[in-house]
Amino acid sequence: MTGNLLRDRELPELSREEIARYSRHLLLPELGLEGQKRLKATKILIVGTGGLGAPLAMYLAAAGVGTIGLVDFDFVEESNLQRQVIHSSRDVGRPKVASARDRIKGINPNLDVVTHNIRLTAANALDLIAKYDIVADGTDNFQTRYLVNDACVLLGKPNVYGSVFQFEGQASVFYAREGPCYRCLYPEPPPPDLVPSCAEGGVMGVLPGIVGLIQANEAIKFAVGSTKYAHNSPRTLVGRLLLFDSWKMEFRELTLDKDPRCPICGENPSIRGLVDYEQFCGLQRQKEAEERVEAIGAKELKAWMDGGEPIQIIDTREPHEQAIFKFPRSKYIPLGQVARRIGEFDPAIAAVFVCKIGKRSLFAIRALREAGYRGRLINLKDGVNGWVKEVDQALPIY
Repeated sequence: MTGNLLRDRELPELSREEIARYSRHLLLPELGLEGQKRLKATKILIVGTGGLGAPLAMYLAAAGVGTIGLVDFDFVEESNLQRQVIHSSRDVGRPKVASARDRIKGINPNLDVVTHNIRLTAANALDLIAKYDIVADGTDNFQTRYLVNDACVLLGKPNVYGSVFQFEGQASVFYAREGPCYRCLYPEPPPPDLVPSCAEGGVMGVLPGIVGLIQANEAIKFAVGSTKYAHNSPRTLVGRLLLFDSWKMEFRELTLDKDPRCPICGENPSIRGLVDYEQFCGLQRQKEAEERVEAIGAKELKAWMDGGEPIQIIDTREPHEQAIFKFPRSKYIPLGQVARRIGEFDPAIAAVFVCKIGKRSLFAIRALREAGYRGRLINLKDGVNGWVKEVDQALPIY
């Protein structure tokens, strides 16, 4: 099934040094010399050089993939280092693609690393993805996942998918020529305000390493395909969704079927080009909803507090976050308790809600409004992390 990706391409020879480097692959009949040549001839694009992209890039480099493309527009932050092992402490502040390139070339100087220090968009995705044989999706947001999926379907490319959150991960291969695509599994994205990011919900540091290695394994099998000396063809995750719970150490598998009504890979596709993914995922509506909520900056709140302004400061973080540090002059009411503790608020005094980055506190304000609260409700922009950056640098950012 996977041996046709490079059928029209002349395979490169391996040098004496490469034969020594990849000797443990060459001893496997399923890979062998032919399979290693295919790896050398393959071009793989990794979208995102974070938690998933880190193990993907390093192990694909070690395996001998000839060309690795890296797409990312972000910079290395200290909070990345708990799981994004391709970067080191000295890389903080550098573009992620530059840091990842250096690490990859350190692992294997024989390959080509092409960096794309850009945001993947509907305007550039087709041109960029068309240059590669396989795409490995290491992104952490729905708009880019749908964008990668649609571009791969339109171009006939396999999309090696992975995602992680807290202790749970998923992996699959979406290849519309042989099975379902991402839209067959998730026809519509969830409402953006119901899906916390890893920055808000956290992630077990080793989890993206495990899922990213599964993605690397799938990409290698797709590149190698079935060689003439192999006893059997590789079985890929096409048509299968692998679910992993790292806390319980459990793997489960779901069978995925191609949806004949899928709008992009079905029998009568209605999507024939890339769309506005921010609109599709409701991000514009979310932004407009946030703009309708009164907000205050950290410095302005500090001035209110110093001026003796009567104010209620409500910390909506979870107990384990409160343990990191207590927000000054705040009352602690976890997000899930805000609506039922409405009687503890004074409608005559403005209430400022805080969380880690200013997103969950919006839910608290919405819950109080829906419960009928009529007092003044204000959101602290950028949450407690904004407070640390602008007001009290002695506190930790997490």
